[in-house]
Amino acid sequence: MSPERDAIPQARTAQDTDDWKESYATRVGIGGTIAQAVHTTGLRRCRYRGLAKTRLQSQLTATAINLARVDAWTSNRSQARTRTSHLAALAPPRSRRGQ
Repeated sequence: MSPERDAIPQARTAQDTDDWKESYATRVGIGGTIAQAVHTTGLRRCRYRGLAKTRLQSQLTATAINLARVDAWTSNRSQARTRTSHLAALAPPRSRRGQ
């Protein structure tokens, strides 16, 4: 057997532990934050040259994301956008009941 094939059962066994689940939950949360920063503010590319300006842009981006999250939280608005399937987009709009 190859080392890769030996590693797969070991990795699956490790995934059943509470420590692994806790560390993965942290990773998922961070991944969501980074995805939000990339999609909403274009964080993947920096506008400026130099470490100080790049750091400032990252800090301002993080501040903007936090403000957007606070706004969504205080207005009871969900941040998650659900995707509309192609078939659902073709459906006529629902009429109001009682009219």
